[in-house]
Amino acid sequence: MRAANILVCTLLAFAIVMMGPARAERIKDLASVQGVRQNQLLGYGLVVGLDGSGDQTTQTPFTVQSIINMLSNMGVTLPPGTALQLKNVAAVMVTSSLPAFARSGQQIDVTVSSMGNAKSLRGGTLLMTPLKGADGNIYAVAQGNVLVSGAGASAGGSKVQINHLSVGRIAGGATVERAVPSSLGEGEFVFLELNTTDFGTVQRTVEAINRSVGADTAYAEDGRRIRVRAPAEPDSRVAFLGRIENIDMQPAQTAAKVIVNGRTGSVVMNQSVALDTCAVAHGGLSVTVSSEQQVSQPAPLSGGQTAITEHADIQIAQQGGSLLTLKAGVSLAEVVKALNAIGATPLDLISILQAMKAAGALRAELEII
Repeated sequence: MRAANILVCTLLAFAIVMMGPARAERIKDLASVQGVRQNQLLGYGLVVGLDGSGDQTTQTPFTVQSIINMLSNMGVTLPPGTALQLKNVAAVMVTSSLPAFARSGQQIDVTVSSMGNAKSLRGGTLLMTPLKGADGNIYAVAQGNVLVSGAGASAGGSKVQINHLSVGRIAGGATVERAVPSSLGEGEFVFLELNTTDFGTVQRTVEAINRSVGADTAYAEDGRRIRVRAPAEPDSRVAFLGRIENIDMQPAQTAAKVIVNGRTGSVVMNQSVALDTCAVAHGGLSVTVSSEQQVSQPAPLSGGQTAITEHADIQIAQQGGSLLTLKAGVSLAEVVKALNAIGATPLDLISILQAMKAAGALRAELEII
């Protein structure tokens, strides 16, 4: 019941905020310029200098193979059949995102993740690792000391750990070696793409741009894309886009949606959720089965044998549940109040919402993640 009260208080606070005066949002918070995007980078590397917390080479042969290849490229040849026992080395995957308009020599952050059975990357150093894009070309090179925001210790079979030790980060750990061309539109037009498809928001965005900049400047192509007439000179186009992005507008009301996380029991609703009049009965049935072993002792001189018998105790308990009528709610606060009247836990609330949706009483899209 306490978890349900916490959830209801959270939803009520959210409802109070959402029922307040509508606030305008900037176009840059709702849309992005087509072609201005990040590019994912990926690389395979080695972290050295670990304090005995690296990969166990018997279970991660690729770590040993990587060390041998690296030493061979440096002119070091190992005798055939040499068995390397490395405890201070870990094989890792290095990931990063190349921002739009990144130029050669720019520093970007990288994330280093263990791909073997290393216990910790704390105190390690990432060796030079090329980072490739989806096309297979190298766009950056990463190297540096790995920062792990965690700590751990183990002794005598006991272990204590704070946060995650097999993932670290290097701030500014990669240097961009190749730039990705980013175009700002085609000819005299640039294109804005909404983060979510919504015809009403597209229409309001077009009206806001034409009202602020001038008539016939923006045109809606579909429910997400907007064509905007922009100056041809690069300097004027950048200033124009900066002005467009900071235009305030009121987006259209979002579609009613309820998000349910079946793993954690979290339920989140937006302000458009409504409820039709319906009747709900909620009650719990619990069955408890317990088993106890007892010794059966025969009477004296009876010739019987001592035996162990098992006594089972089965109890059934049913919580009181009554049929409740929930009135139609037109606001999130009323919906939360109606659901709270049922007295269900968050996990029970998931089943109730699914049943309401199946009965047609929940006027919202139910999405389970």
